[in-house]
Formats: sequence, structure tokens, C-alpha cells
Amino acid sequence: MAKTVLCYGDSNTYGAKPDGTGRFAPEVRWPGVVARVLGDGYRVIEEGLNGRTTRWDDPIELGRNGLTTLLPIVESHNPIDLMTIMLGTNDLKARFRLNASDIAQSAGELGAMAKRLAVNAESAPAVILLIAPPPTTTLTQYDLMFEGAFEKSRQFAEYYRRAAGWYGLEFFDAGSAAVSSELDGIHFDADQHQRLGEALAAKIQSSIG
Repeated sequence: MAKTVLCYGDSNTYGAKPDGTGRFAPEVRWPGVVARVLGDGYRVIEEGLNGRTTRWDDPIELGRNGLTTLLPIVESHNPIDLMTIMLGTNDLKARFRLNASDIAQSAGELGAMAKRLAVNAESAPAVILLIAPPPTTTLTQYDLMFEGAFEKSRQFAEYYRRAAGWYGLEFFDAGSAAVSSELDGIHFDADQHQRLGEALAAKIQSSIG
């Protein structure tokens, strides 16, 4: 039986192009790269949504709370062997007034809930892989929306690592494999989707392979 991997995230899991012209093709997006590298023994499911937060209701972009949508999404895809969670970049928006520690803890709490909900075919808890988003680069059209994000995002790897330890989750630092585009400071160029997908495929294989 193929092993199921669920990828839960925001626009960088969705595959939004940094030039604002839409979405990369499925095979270009990092979950698609993961699927190709892992091969026939795995089924990789994308659940990326532009603007998704860890657990906050956005007063401008509605329906983006990653906590309220977690249960129906997980239960609609069970059984799951491994679930990746890469959220937190949208929590950097100035309107939320959060620091890196708050964001990482929110992501960790989300991972802990996922661990209670996601089960594999033997009814054992799925492996939850908490991914620290890579730091932003110089922000262009998002400069006011993400005011202060440049400094906060550079603390993500350390605080997400701590949160993963607190909640018993697997951890991966996306910034060790990919960088945000210079075009908008937030999204990934195609070559970075490739790099991240290859690195995550290796991590996933070592966790459940």
C-alpha cells in the first residue's frame, strides 16, 4: 500500500509565483517534486492555501485560519502516514503583531492537534513534520503588510526547532534548502521549489521510508 503524505501550508505549498502571475504547474511545486522523487510507493496530497495562518482569523482575507480548517482536511484524507506543516509566514503580517516565538508556538500547537487527528492505516498517530519557513528577503510590494518580518523570520528556525521538541514533532528548517525570491521577498522561485522538494523527500523517506 502506498504511504500517504499530506502537505499542509500556505501560498508556498500552493505554488504561488513570486512575480504574481499565478501558480506554478503541479510538477514544479515542491509537493510535486516530493512525489516525483519518492516515486510510486507514496501518495502526496497538496493542501496549500494563499494567506493561510497558523491559527489567526485574518480581518482582511477571510477563511485563512489554519486551525479551524485542520480537522476537516485531516479527516478527509485519513489514513495519513506523514503530514508536513509549513505555516507562519502570513503570521508575520503587521496586523497580527506577533513575534517569532509566538508564531512558532502557534505552529507547534497546530502540529500537536494534527498528531491527535492524523492516523495511519494501523490507527497509529501519523508522523508530523513541522517545517520552519525560510526567512523573507527584501520585501517589495509587501513592505508595509509585512513590516518587521525581515528580522522576525530570521528567528524562525530556532524557535520552530524548540516548538517541535516541546510537542514531540519532527523538524525541518526550510531555510537550509531554499531561499525566498528577490522578486517579492516571500515566495519561491521554481528552482527553490526543486531544492526544497528534494530535501524534503529525503527527510520524509528517512522518517517513514
